[in-house]
Amino acid sequence: MFCRDLSRVLGSKRLGACELCVRALTQTTRLRVIGAPARDRLVVRGSSPGGSSAGGSRAVSPSNRRAFGASTSTSMGAKESKRAKASLGGAPLGAPESSQRSMMKAPSAGRHTRVWTVSTTPPPVPSVDSPSWTDSVWASPSSSRKIFCNRSLNMKSIKAVGFDMDYTLAQYKEEEFESLAYYETIKKLVSLGYPECLYEFKVNTRYVVRGLVIDKRRGNMIKMDRHKYVKIAYHGFRELTEEERETTYHSASGAPRESFDGINFANIDTLFNLAEAYLFCQLVELKDKYPGQYLCDKHYFDLYQDVRRAVDLCHRDGSLKMAIANDPAKYIHEDSSLLPMLKMLQTSGRKTFVVTNSLWDYTNVVMNFLLSGRVGKEINHDWLQYFDMVIVGSAKPGFYADKSSNLFEIDLESGLLMNTDNGSPMVQLDAALKMDGPPPALCPERFASDSGAPLCRAFQGGNFRDLHSMLSVQSGSEVLYAGDHIYGDILRSKKSTGWRTLLLVPELEREINVMQRPDMRGQMPRLAALRDTRAALDDQLQRLQWHLQHSTYMPDEKRAEMKVSIKQLTEERDTRRAEHRNGLRKYHEEFHPVWGQLMVSGYQSSRFAHQIQRFACLYTSHIGNLRGYSPEKSYRSGSDAMPHFEEAGRMLPFYIDEGLGTADEA
Repeated sequence: MFCRDLSRVLGSKRLGACELCVRALTQTTRLRVIGAPARDRLVVRGSSPGGSSAGGSRAVSPSNRRAFGASTSTSMGAKESKRAKASLGGAPLGAPESSQRSMMKAPSAGRHTRVWTVSTTPPPVPSVDSPSWTDSVWASPSSSRKIFCNRSLNMKSIKAVGFDMDYTLAQYKEEEFESLAYYETIKKLVSLGYPECLYEFKVNTRYVVRGLVIDKRRGNMIKMDRHKYVKIAYHGFRELTEEERETTYHSASGAPRESFDGINFANIDTLFNLAEAYLFCQLVELKDKYPGQYLCDKHYFDLYQDVRRAVDLCHRDGSLKMAIANDPAKYIHEDSSLLPMLKMLQTSGRKTFVVTNSLWDYTNVVMNFLLSGRVGKEINHDWLQYFDMVIVGSAKPGFYADKSSNLFEIDLESGLLMNTDNGSPMVQLDAALKMDGPPPALCPERFASDSGAPLCRAFQGGNFRDLHSMLSVQSGSEVLYAGDHIYGDILRSKKSTGWRTLLLVPELEREINVMQRPDMRGQMPRLAALRDTRAALDDQLQRLQWHLQHSTYMPDEKRAEMKVSIKQLTEERDTRRAEHRNGLRKYHEEFHPVWGQLMVSGYQSSRFAHQIQRFACLYTSHIGNLRGYSPEKSYRSGSDAMPHFEEAGRMLPFYIDEGLGTADEA
């Protein structure tokens, strides 16, 4: 939003978004005055970096004065306006809010005048010797490492920050992990009676993406827009034609509209689902290609259920976790940003916690590798010092339900579970009968380190109310929780507990890098222009057709001319339509050859993007990106743009006014 609106203000069509940001943040920039005559413009004076008040002016038409808090105009002569130069000022992205507001509220030269200043020194680059969270000016992360905001969030109101583990704190290596899950699942399917020819299958770890929906009844995989309109559909690996899609999912035969929920559909919400979804497509292909030879007694629905059963068996027998535990470095990315990020949050006074569905044995192995590099017999419990509480086996999304669920404390040495009273320790009778002193669960040294500071305790089960009670959290709005599962981590926690949410979208980094390629920057404007041309031709054609059909008195000569015009317009419209469709398809194929851009379906937001907008307060590509921002930062969402806003051409990147803010930002 910032880059797009800034480019509109600068009037530059040649510079990319990132170049514009750098240009605006690192040097004094002249703004091109566009719009109303000079006598009707409100002037906003800017100062030069040296502090001179003669820095220039920015003109605003009367229709936009309200955005600047103006009720009357301050005139400026045409010659003076022509000579004036405007300076654009602003704090670097990620800067402390005090710095941003100080620039917004600079001394004014008059009633309707704002003085703008900007430093010509770029923000420092974080390093080992000078990490970003100790700099006086916060370093601005690159575009692909930014934290994006859907709903304004002031971190000052957050008392506890929580994390999922898998694909949040721990990022798995795509090729290695999905291949492991895929081939282990095939072994289980063969043991369930599937043909041994499955051993010849090969996995493509890049084929399936998040946000797709599996139609278990029809054997299809589909991608929808935010209105649940199916834009792309495949049966196995065969793409359905437009007619087949319309007949299957959008038929006007009077049947109820498909809801894409319930037992017949499965959402690909997490990166764990990618390998099993690809295997399902292969089984559909096998069944269709050899109808009398393989899987004749299986319906498409049965194929998916069997795949899910095989995946569950992989988790239950420990085949996946044992392979990862034996060689964590093969399957999990090392991440040097986690420790500084966790220390920064602790130093800021916030409590940190982990809530994961993984059990203690696996969690302990993974967290040792991530935070201390320990593996095998070297693992210990030192990593717990970076958290105030750890809950494993949480059974999300059930964890967010307001239901009674037993909460057990984990004995760290033995891994055994001990009864608790909603987190409060209870006497363990078996231990009490064997010793003369206090039982282990009530020993004071169990809950304190050598320095007397309280130790992190690990639990299994329970629900969100247990967590709130033990962390002294009064309201769900005081908790920020980060996870990768759009349903299990984000949607349910938001709707059931009121937690603020941060969604991890690792795919985002690649998507942004593709969007910023030089050959891609001008594609969407070109396609939008083609679409507008096509719409204009359609409109003209429909008017002529209506006039021809309903005009009672029209000379034959005029009618013949109109038919010729209609034929020419139809040919031109069809040419533009084909050009537009082919261009749009090629554009999307740059992101993914089958499913296109992750967050977009055609010109609409994809269903996945719509869910992110609704339920994720923040989203980013990597959890370590928190390190680039102050723990006291106030994240602010951009303006919601409706179609008529852009039509009017009055979108502004920000408002220059006193006392801006919302309840979320306060």
